[in-house]
Amino acid sequence: MHTRTLGTLHVSVVGLGCNNFGGRLDEAATQRVVDAALDAGINFLDTADIYGGTDSEAFLGRVLAGRRDQVVLATKFGMAVSEDVPGGARPEYVKRALEDSLGRLRVDHVDLYQLHRPDPDVPIADTLGALAELVEAGLVREVGCSNFGADQLEEAEEAVADGAPRFVSVQNEYSLMHREPEDEVLPACERLGIGFLPYFPLMSGLLSGKYRKDRPLPEGTRIVGNPRWESLLTDANFELIEALARYAESRGFELLDLAFAWLLSRPQVASVIAGATSAEQVRRNAATAQWAMSDEEKGAVERILARYPATPRG
Repeated sequence: MHTRTLGTLHVSVVGLGCNNFGGRLDEAATQRVVDAALDAGINFLDTADIYGGTDSEAFLGRVLAGRRDQVVLATKFGMAVSEDVPGGARPEYVKRALEDSLGRLRVDHVDLYQLHRPDPDVPIADTLGALAELVEAGLVREVGCSNFGADQLEEAEEAVADGAPRFVSVQNEYSLMHREPEDEVLPACERLGIGFLPYFPLMSGLLSGKYRKDRPLPEGTRIVGNPRWESLLTDANFELIEALARYAESRGFELLDLAFAWLLSRPQVASVIAGATSAEQVRRNAATAQWAMSDEEKGAVERILARYPATPRG
């Protein structure tokens, strides 16, 4: 498993998204997934205080006991945790949120602490100032953000005081079927030296290979039964999936491999974060790192994407 850098951090190119922990997975299942990830060479674990109603952090804290030094641990703050904990990015809340996360995670520091979404009511300079104090105190190694646009990344960069910590990463949705970051955010990352962390790299499973034209829909998945995601089950999207799958198979791989490898062919991408609900799934995700796409292969995929444009999510 190769690694790439986020500031001073070295993260595996395939990461583990921990949003299923405490929700779809109980603690025993979480243990199996984390064990498999570490065995496969995945060291980058990404969670948030809201995942699983805070149980994702709590489960991780217990299953990582004695193995803290084996992982690059990332979490997020800023969204409402409960009626009593409304979230936000005010300095006093940033410090409280980290204290709560450290307690649940049972660690003395977080490697990457991320603002989960912009807070329009708080100047970004105020939030960065609070994060700088946490870095200075040794409670956080690097800071990042999520769901930021290019203008917001530029604003944050301009707000950094001399010598103070800056955002080293931005985590936004990005996949073969959702290419919005290419318009402005990826160029901004290149200009500013910010690493990009794609979430929903498989479009919630649509690019996993389970969804194929003229085949029964898989049961028990995130898409089936969810109107938000079922709107993606269009003829146009199935045509795209079939074309991409055929190309991957012509190279000796599967659609899943292509979904990861194509993202990792972008130099701005530091790690592709994917959730998993089983040890088998996380091992399969890790195996995608074996495909280092050539320029010729990237060009072929671009031509497919141009011929079969995806239907955007409604």
